[in-house]
Amino acid sequence: MPMLNLPNQLTLLRILMTPLFVILLLYERRDLALAVFCLAGLTDVLDGFLARIWREKTRLGMILDPLADKLLLTSSFITLAFFLRELPRWLSIIVVSRDLFLIGGSLLLFIFVGKLGLAPSSLGKLTTTLQLLTILNSMLDNFIKPLQGTLFPLVIATAAITIASGLDYIYRGARLLSED
Repeated sequence: MPMLNLPNQLTLLRILMTPLFVILLLYERRDLALAVFCLAGLTDVLDGFLARIWREKTRLGMILDPLADKLLLTSSFITLAFFLRELPRWLSIIVVSRDLFLIGGSLLLFIFVGKLGLAPSSLGKLTTTLQLLTILNSMLDNFIKPLQGTLFPLVIATAAITIASGLDYIYRGARLLSED
């Protein structure tokens, strides 16, 4: 099975879309930025689906897919919080800090246990979903006025679940390290 199968190519495309998305946001082409963000989301769903049904999961894909997700989410939060001030900066700091903890924890697990990271938990998947919804909401509320009042509760929920999932990953990683 080739390393650059179609699912991995879709993941690489998502990685390449991230700088385009940020550029479009910064140059206030929110309509195109929204389209690129949605297309990136579609490639995320499609690459996972194809890898499963075609049984083409690769080690490269297991590394690239979460990397692509982190790049898009981190870039989105930093851009929307620090440059465009559409999201609270403290939320961006929470999201990025959690991801840095996860990366550091993955490195520790690899060094001491020989395992690269932990399987995503349902709490981790909920975190990613809420983070994506927060980004989408912050972009869509420019186009759909009734959404403007929904961002703050979503930001609070996203912050709480992001913190909870970060603590969960730390707990699970520490347990795995202590078993070794």
